[in-house]
Amino acid sequence: MEEALAGLAPQLHGELFWDKQMRLLYATDASAYRELPLAVAYPKDKHDLLLLIQFANDHQTSLIPRTAGTSLAGQVVGAGIVVDVSKYFTEILEVNPEKSWVRVQPGVIRDELNMFLKPYQLYFGPETSTANRAMIGGMVGNNSCGSNSLIYGSAREHTMAVKVLLSDGTEVEFKALSFDAFSEKCALDTLEGQLYRQIRSLLGNYNNQQEIRQHFPKASIQRRNTGYAIDLLLASDPFTADTEPFNFCKLICGSEGTLAFITEITLHVNLLNSNPTGLLCVHFASLQDALHGNLIALQHHPLVSELMDSYILECTKSNLEQSKNRFFVDGDPAAILIVEYDGVDEVAIAQKVAAVEADMRAAGLGYHFPVVYGSDKKRVWDLRKAGLGLLSNVPGDEKPVAVIEDTAVDVADLPAYIADFNTILEKYKLYAVHYAHAATGELHLRPIINLKTTKGNQLFRDIALEIAHLVKKYQGSLSGEHGDGRLRGEFIPLMIGDHNYQLLKDIKQTWDPKGIFNPGKIVDTPSMNSFLRYEPGQENKAIKTVFRYPNQTYLQHVEQCNGSGDCRKSHLSGGTMCPSYMASKNEKDTTRARANMLREMLTHSDKANPFDQPEVKEILDLCLSCKACKSECPSSVDMAKLKAEFMQGYYDSHGVPLRSRMIGHVDSLTQLMQPIAGIYNVLVRNKFSGGLFKRMLGFAPQRQLPTIASKTLRQWYKTKDKLYSGVKEPIKSVYFFFDEFTNFNEVELGKQAILFLEKLGYQVLMIPHAFSGRALLSKGLLREARKLANKNVQIFADRLNADCKLVAVEPSTILTFRDEYVDLVDEPYIEAAARIAPHALTIEEFIWAEYQAGNISASQFTTEPKEVLLHGHCQQKAWGLLPQVSQVLAIPSNYTVKNIPSGCCGMAGSFGYEKEHYDLSMQIGELVLFPAVRNKQPDTLLAAPGSSCRHQIQDGTQQTALHPVEILYQALK
Repeated sequence: MEEALAGLAPQLHGELFWDKQMRLLYATDASAYRELPLAVAYPKDKHDLLLLIQFANDHQTSLIPRTAGTSLAGQVVGAGIVVDVSKYFTEILEVNPEKSWVRVQPGVIRDELNMFLKPYQLYFGPETSTANRAMIGGMVGNNSCGSNSLIYGSAREHTMAVKVLLSDGTEVEFKALSFDAFSEKCALDTLEGQLYRQIRSLLGNYNNQQEIRQHFPKASIQRRNTGYAIDLLLASDPFTADTEPFNFCKLICGSEGTLAFITEITLHVNLLNSNPTGLLCVHFASLQDALHGNLIALQHHPLVSELMDSYILECTKSNLEQSKNRFFVDGDPAAILIVEYDGVDEVAIAQKVAAVEADMRAAGLGYHFPVVYGSDKKRVWDLRKAGLGLLSNVPGDEKPVAVIEDTAVDVADLPAYIADFNTILEKYKLYAVHYAHAATGELHLRPIINLKTTKGNQLFRDIALEIAHLVKKYQGSLSGEHGDGRLRGEFIPLMIGDHNYQLLKDIKQTWDPKGIFNPGKIVDTPSMNSFLRYEPGQENKAIKTVFRYPNQTYLQHVEQCNGSGDCRKSHLSGGTMCPSYMASKNEKDTTRARANMLREMLTHSDKANPFDQPEVKEILDLCLSCKACKSECPSSVDMAKLKAEFMQGYYDSHGVPLRSRMIGHVDSLTQLMQPIAGIYNVLVRNKFSGGLFKRMLGFAPQRQLPTIASKTLRQWYKTKDKLYSGVKEPIKSVYFFFDEFTNFNEVELGKQAILFLEKLGYQVLMIPHAFSGRALLSKGLLREARKLANKNVQIFADRLNADCKLVAVEPSTILTFRDEYVDLVDEPYIEAAARIAPHALTIEEFIWAEYQAGNISASQFTTEPKEVLLHGHCQQKAWGLLPQVSQVLAIPSNYTVKNIPSGCCGMAGSFGYEKEHYDLSMQIGELVLFPAVRNKQPDTLLAAPGSSCRHQIQDGTQQTALHPVEILYQALK
């Protein structure tokens, strides 16, 4: 087979991979399943798809269509060739505003489609919680819907036409057909004609009609995705009078790529709703109260009704990003119902909401009824959407498992169904997380199970089977929106009866006689507790580490990644994670891929040093250690920390490369060179000697190396006059952290920072301290970094408190106190590290706190109008500190601040200097940052708190960015 694949690869316009690394990366998705594929293809065009179909037919293998890989039921896990269309099949082909449709390729991202449609005042309604990376092909394959399905329905209701390649390679288009057109299709002497003839025979049979109507889920259930949608085809013309025209799109939607390969999709789109909306966030004392309250909310015709239970709300408390979105939560409710209402204005919305609250209170339901408007609504929805990932952010091996999390019943049956459901769980002594789409009778219910144990593996199936019987009792759908996949396919005969299941098998056989399209899904599905990500009885390996991982092991922290794919969003969606993927669009460059490779290698390695894994080193190479995943990943997977730990372990077997050692010790080397700064600067700026130096270090020749100041900041501090703005007694004293970059390279910035604080009335203290260790951490030299961390914690342990802070201008250095030090220092210093961490502040944090305390005022600054364009530092963003930078820059009365919606600048310390990373570094900069800088007005100030960011902006745009404190210093009266 390898020989055959090697013969296929050069014929493709795209790429084909069959190395173990790529196969491992595609062995999982966001589900519990794992199976090593034969190969991975990135087709570039229809020509490639036809070759792949021919290859699958000739070599008895299969094709598994894949977009973002966020499926929860294992739809894109299998043993064939994974065909990833997310890289090249990404075009929006045509839009027709007059007729309200758009034609797209399957790799178009749902949110980006709506960005494209917005100028036309159009909107594609179905919305998944993964909408910033979920693609239209996957949404059609799974028949996705989301929180607003009460209004917009599912992908099926919006799919007007699809172009597909059939199993024999013929291209056909499925769309709505009149009776005559349907008859003409049946007359074709092709595979397409055979498909129409078969469906005419199957659905024209009276006995089949009776079986379908009797045993398929209730027609009143909006979300029903059980098996192939032959019940909906039966409810169309020519099989049912006075109904909509026949359209095979209804079958293709929800078919999970098992019948044909989609190349184009024509979607109906809605007009944008121009009415304002408000979110009524009803707090309940019990889950059952919330479910009954939902029925009252629905009587008032909401747009959306979503539920979150106490378990999810508790998870949001410890997530850096989501904890800020809990502003509307009062106390610890058992459940919150988020109900959205619209109106011509907020007054009309308030009247609706008041009526809902009155009805609920009359029924004794709910105790707190806050209403959220405007931009704060996004924060509420972000909290709800983050639920999926947050559920995995639980230390240990027991996790909320997606096993019976997609059931849907008639909404009127929901309270009784959930009561029965929880009775079953009580029998197994389990608790389930409850969240999601109450408006349409679907709750995502996740029992907490340890799938690594034999008992947990069996419990996985036992629970699934018992709940399947319960869903059947209510004539519900086992899959409401996530599809059957490998998780529910086994139970389809139970859900619709053996007779109807045979009809599905007949359809699959006719459409795909050789089984080349995604086999093992919907029909002939293996046992749902086979091919799981974790093997029953899997040993938990104890891996010795330098960092501590509170309440878990290194491997368990890796395993927090559940594959939800938040790291696959593009730069258009905002945020920082993951910069290398945003530029390359390669799965291997995602945080998910890195976690997958770490999990695979560490789990199955028999090496004495489990970190001795070249494959892992390769895939971690393009991690910029930006720290965005620490906050933006719902599971809070800290890949920068994991990478640093891995590199230390890898060095233990392979030694530390010269360049890594020199970068790690850049502070000591700079200190060594400082006495001959003038000579050093001439040499590094000289084209010949500087070029030679860069070649020796493996740095990109296009980069300008930083120069060294002739006098360090510490030296300047010792000789300067004390100011305190003429005030005899300072407002308070503050320690200044003389980080290695400011002390040696950017001394003028350090001077202005210190003078700025003094002129505002603060005493700036200098004390001998160690380097921050940031460079050592970035290169994985953790044991050496720990020595510096120990020293700094010792030095500041008894000096920092609520009244005396430590401040610095370089975010990456001061935030080591808050981040790495806490888990890095030796045991005797753990308590002190944790105690002083909150008192180590970026200078912007300190200024903002003092401004809020009334110690700094706008009157101290110029009133001259000025615009400031701000690019935030990655680690400030990871800690949620960027708003404070903007607020500080806006303290002068007429200063207006605009944030560049950029992620990482691409430099990331030494990353962008290294010659093999230079091109990617600049590609990242070109996504958002560089164009924004080039397009700014000449008199607009450019701010960037990070030293690396300022260097990147200079190299990429030849424009100078200032630290925020420089801008404020210049703005002082």
